[in-house]
Amino acid sequence: MNEPKVADERLQVHIDELSSDPLILDWQNIDLPRTWADEINFKTRTNVGRLFRSLFKKGNGRADIPDSFPQGILGKETLPKYLQQEFHGIPNGNYSNNITRGYISAFDGTMLGKMKPVRKQIATWFRGCERVLDLGCAGGQMAAALKDEDIADVWGLDPSPYLLKHAAKAYPEVKFVQGLAEDLKFSDKRFDGITASFLFHEMPPKYIDLALDECHRVLDIGGLLAICEPSSIQFKSGWWQMFKGNGFTGLYFKWLAHHVYEPFVPAWHKQDIEQLLNRHGFEVLINRRGMPEHTVLARKCSL
Repeated sequence: MNEPKVADERLQVHIDELSSDPLILDWQNIDLPRTWADEINFKTRTNVGRLFRSLFKKGNGRADIPDSFPQGILGKETLPKYLQQEFHGIPNGNYSNNITRGYISAFDGTMLGKMKPVRKQIATWFRGCERVLDLGCAGGQMAAALKDEDIADVWGLDPSPYLLKHAAKAYPEVKFVQGLAEDLKFSDKRFDGITASFLFHEMPPKYIDLALDECHRVLDIGGLLAICEPSSIQFKSGWWQMFKGNGFTGLYFKWLAHHVYEPFVPAWHKQDIEQLLNRHGFEVLINRRGMPEHTVLARKCSL
């Protein structure tokens, strides 16, 4: 006689989770405002000068974020300042219809194809999980790798609506929402797994602390957190050392590390990752510093 009651309780928990989840917009069909980066025209030289100034300036400029978006989308009045920059020197950063699509397709090429097997490996760590959130999902590749492991409930979260639109078109089986890693709108213990790829090195340290607190909150007891970030090896090793250890591939990643402007990466590489995660209530299970990626798997402690 008790079994139906247990089943009803589980169903109620599931219903409560669904009712408290962030709203999933119709990203595939949403009409996002065009920005200056979408209006580049080499034939009429429209915004061509602005393009070259964006590409060849020192550091990251500010992204020109539209004044208004469709209802339900975070705009420049809500987004933290660190997100309103031209990441990696990309013209208008993550705020354009066209250039964000190019960035998604070019990323794996820039990384010489090394990230696809890394994503696949990370996804295998979550076998047996049912509810996994990918933070900073960008074009959705990591979320898709999780889906390939037959994880039923996969979510992707990113602050850029333009990246989310491309991700939703490419991977309609994933639930994509706009949001901030440091202010997740999910209920406590909502997930049994979280992934974060190439996210934390883009954040000021105080926001990393907030994001890890949020990861701890929305993870169930024993839930897994996987982190993948650029390795410190290509940033700190000398040219000859990189060549001896990795050949011309090492030289390429050494050049890339110093060519692409990353304002917060030095602060990230100063962190003791195990101590950082321990401080936020996680036990580190795997800490693998490779080249060009550094992967970490941690588990939420019971206390």
